[in-house]
Amino acid sequence: MGDPSGIGPEIIKKALSDSEIHEICRPVVWGDAGALSVEIDGVRKKPIREISSPLEAGGGPEEIDLIAVSQLDKESIIPGIPRVEGGEAMVSYITKAVETAQRGEIAAIVTGPINKALMHEAGHFFDGHTQLIAHLTNTKDYVMMLAGNRLRVTLATIHCALERVPYILNSDRIYRTISITWQALRLDFGIKRPRLGVAALNPHGGESGLFGSEEDKIIGPAVERAMSEGCLVEGPFPADTLFYKAAKGQFDAVVAMYHDQGLIPLKLLHFSDAVNMTLGLPIVRTSVDHGTAYDIAGKGVADPSSLRAAIRMAVTTAENRVRGKGLSS
Repeated sequence: MGDPSGIGPEIIKKALSDSEIHEICRPVVWGDAGALSVEIDGVRKKPIREISSPLEAGGGPEEIDLIAVSQLDKESIIPGIPRVEGGEAMVSYITKAVETAQRGEIAAIVTGPINKALMHEAGHFFDGHTQLIAHLTNTKDYVMMLAGNRLRVTLATIHCALERVPYILNSDRIYRTISITWQALRLDFGIKRPRLGVAALNPHGGESGLFGSEEDKIIGPAVERAMSEGCLVEGPFPADTLFYKAAKGQFDAVVAMYHDQGLIPLKLLHFSDAVNMTLGLPIVRTSVDHGTAYDIAGKGVADPSSLRAAIRMAVTTAENRVRGKGLSS
């Protein structure tokens, strides 16, 4: 569900009213019945069917199958007013869902929007979903991907201050990002020979060292290493031209060096329908590509497009993994 005081409950009710979603999967919500029951103008109230196991799921678009992880009081589920109790609850939803996925009882997880500061306030010191789920699954090498129909982007560094990026980047980190991205495009997206473009860190790709040397010292060697192992990868290219080429179809994904370098072009093209996906996990996890939006929570205007897209991508990824077993070598 994500933060019960954000737009998570609203977009869940809207997305799960779509009959097409129920044609491709049996959705189950890990969350709170009270939060899902909050009445919002313009949003049709849906019956909630509490179940104890995903095996009991089977409801259609007229009702919501819920595994009630929390029973929050009314003050903790007021739309737009985050509470630390809600922060604790949103972490418990993720934890319980991950445990269920690890047991093989569900095919994939789709996560709603959370508040990272609230998660810290509740005593869980992770930078976001990605790091929390990696911790829960004991995954050391993982990559964040943001994806839409025209552009897919993975990040060599994720949530950190811009001034720290040059110090965090190293050739091995970039190589692992390239390698995990390439394998995921094959296994999760079903692309037999994916093509990757790698972004430079500095303007004009460093301009032969005039504006920086990271391209020659760390990015280029990472690209060459990945190429030597069979990856179809090119770069580093100046970011201001690379994303244009990728959006035109020249590359199946772009490896960006830092958060905003990748997310600005991605959200320019896919602000409403982008999907956040964690690559390299032993389970399938996708997410909405937006925040809790407290300013509009409870007003009935939240757009469920990203959640619908995340559900569809989770289904496709789960199916591709079944079909693609044996391709990882």
